[in-house]
Amino acid sequence: MSVRRLADASVQPAAFAFNEANAAAARTWIAKYPKGREQSAIIPLLMIAQEQEGWVTKAAIETICDMLDMPRIRGLEVATFYTQFQLKPVGTRAHVQVCGTTPCMLRGSEKLMDVCRSKIHHDQFHTNEAGTLSWEEVECLGACVNAPMVMIFKDTYEDLTPERLEEIIDQFESGRGAEVPAGPQNGRTVSAPQAGLTSLATEDAVLMAKRAAGTQDAGKAGGGEVPPSNAAKPKTDAPETSAALATPSPQKATSGAEAAAAKKTAKVEKPSLDDPTRPAGIDKPATVDDLKMISGVGPKIEGTLHSLGIYTFAQIALWNDEHRAWVDGYLNFKGRIDRDEWVKQAETLHKGGVEEYVRVFGKKPV
Repeated sequence: MSVRRLADASVQPAAFAFNEANAAAARTWIAKYPKGREQSAIIPLLMIAQEQEGWVTKAAIETICDMLDMPRIRGLEVATFYTQFQLKPVGTRAHVQVCGTTPCMLRGSEKLMDVCRSKIHHDQFHTNEAGTLSWEEVECLGACVNAPMVMIFKDTYEDLTPERLEEIIDQFESGRGAEVPAGPQNGRTVSAPQAGLTSLATEDAVLMAKRAAGTQDAGKAGGGEVPPSNAAKPKTDAPETSAALATPSPQKATSGAEAAAAKKTAKVEKPSLDDPTRPAGIDKPATVDDLKMISGVGPKIEGTLHSLGIYTFAQIALWNDEHRAWVDGYLNFKGRIDRDEWVKQAETLHKGGVEEYVRVFGKKPV
């Protein structure tokens, strides 16, 4: 690991202070630790400072150490040890971290770095002339199956080609980074085989595999437990009648196959747009809320909500049981809206923004 030093004094601000929302978040983090152990909050507080300023300044380290009654040298030790902390100014619109570990290297990460050298700066840890972009090479980012990849702030962009990375950088540079879908960039579903699933492609196949393995929660056919497999048990001289009892009847097997076939061919249909339980939409207002602040809503889901005429927190805050059920079915979320408490999140954001969200949920909105 290279030596990590603070940025030159010429670019260091004279002072640092958390804004109101981040000050509340810092207090929440400090309260998580027992009395006398508040210094354990040093890492989350440094991360909050970095998210606010874009990088970790000397003034921020000193201010946080004073908050935690911690020797400043210990705060400097933490900040300079962990590479997640940026100790120099980075691009205000994108800081591109290119994974250069073996899987990504073998899949072309050096060409991705060449893109960064040509479009941002020849050297790492330098911004472009406008100060909007910067880049660095990092160690494993943890998605080796999807190599090569980069991370921009908190999101990863995988299965990249140099051409696709150029497009992504251009979108961030133009201020449209939020429109870039995170994850694989070649149509792959997370880390699934690129040509599609080759095994366990249906719920029925998964259930059969669990039955064969004898797992305890191997599924319940008709509400009854499926017994564990006897395949690994030693053979005994059990009466023939016992073996006969353990063998499924042909009638049941046929019935199960028919049910599986019917389930496989059944289509999940979206609820009708004309359904009276659909929440009312509105024309796009002059000011649109950032629905991605609701945990569980990403750029793609936000776009779908917009297509339904949902643009504000206030609209979502008014959803009743029927509205939530309709949207949940339309998105095929299987109860996720209630699990993630969209309505409560939207109501909180509508009422008091980020500060109220931190007060209610104990963290900043995503």
